[in-house]
Amino acid sequence: MDVIYPRCAGLDVHKAVVVACVRIHQGGKVAREVRSFGTTTTALLDLLAWLRETGCTHVAMEATGVYWKPVWNILSDGDFEMILANAAHIKAVPGRKTDVNDATWIADLLAHGLIRPSFVPEQPYAELRTLLRTRKQLVREQTSHIQRIQKTLEEANIKLDSVITDIRGTSGRAMIEALVGGETDPAALAALAHRRIKASRAALTEALLGRVTDHHRFLLRLHLDQHDALADAITRIDDEVEAALARMDQATTERQAMVGALVALLVTIPGIGPLAARMIIAEIGRDMSRFPSAAHLVSWAGLCPGNNESAGKRKSARLRKGAPWLKTILVQCAWAASRKKDSYFQAQFRRLRARRGPKKAACAVAASLLTTIYHMLKDGTRYQDLGPDHFDRRSLELKTKRLVAQLGKLGFDAQLTPIAAAA
Repeated sequence: MDVIYPRCAGLDVHKAVVVACVRIHQGGKVAREVRSFGTTTTALLDLLAWLRETGCTHVAMEATGVYWKPVWNILSDGDFEMILANAAHIKAVPGRKTDVNDATWIADLLAHGLIRPSFVPEQPYAELRTLLRTRKQLVREQTSHIQRIQKTLEEANIKLDSVITDIRGTSGRAMIEALVGGETDPAALAALAHRRIKASRAALTEALLGRVTDHHRFLLRLHLDQHDALADAITRIDDEVEAALARMDQATTERQAMVGALVALLVTIPGIGPLAARMIIAEIGRDMSRFPSAAHLVSWAGLCPGNNESAGKRKSARLRKGAPWLKTILVQCAWAASRKKDSYFQAQFRRLRARRGPKKAACAVAASLLTTIYHMLKDGTRYQDLGPDHFDRRSLELKTKRLVAQLGKLGFDAQLTPIAAAA
């Protein structure tokens, strides 16, 4: 195979050590030198100096957890191109695996141009991505504490979640606080319900009749405090996200669109709210030139099926793993978009649900959402809904073209005139 990069290096990154292999192709011969470095800042600076001395033009490493990030941050100051590789794409032949062989294998793949670089966002977007991912994790923890509260109430034979949709609401919180405070009268607890609660007073009284002990009160208080602490942390993250967006907008050049404007642009798409728009921008950035087409972006996100073909037969294939944080938020947006009345996405969801089921239909809508986002960010255009009758109109046009083509094959030149126009 042709050598694309005659001077390159491969790094095998671990928590405490980095094994580096410099590969130099000169005069038809290949020379390799392998060294090990620590992962402290001083050791990584020594690695940077050594790579500069060898004259490397390209350096590749695996994406191993979070351990690659400090290495990337320091080596980015070098005069060479950094390439982050998906570990699943550069697996070596099993049976001869060592740190030195891994680094040598990465260097050989890089020299022949066989490593596909992964998308690494700029520092501001990486920080925004970390904030929003942390927020999502805290929301999940909040949900876990709500489930633990429900479990504790069930143990006390309190059926509150059977008559109230959300026990975190005003009525549910007031009743739980009264239970923790020592109130045991179900009628008094039911009186704390808001007047708009659909459940009747009798149903509430029946559901609140249980056996609450001091043990249950302790657990309820504990989980409520944890829930409130997480809510406070989420609020702080939201404030920091707004500050980060403001800083990014201040650093925006004349050729770049402001992030706030892009968020306002994306929320015009059905199913996408302000938080989802921020998360999508943080995951994919605003520069769509790194993706050759919308199909490449959809593939990177893992919203298209993989290829599974053998002996000329195509078999069913699952969705690729892709970017899990982006995929999950897009699927959530797809479910919301499927409930938007008289919209293209609702029509697409219903059309596919009948044949493929609701889950696959939601994934298809998520792929359509991402395709729409790609073109809007790339071209700066606003969202225009194709309408609920898009597939009916497209089917008619395709059928018309097919019939005209058949007449052409039979030797006829057909000129079609709509009936309404002829009249």
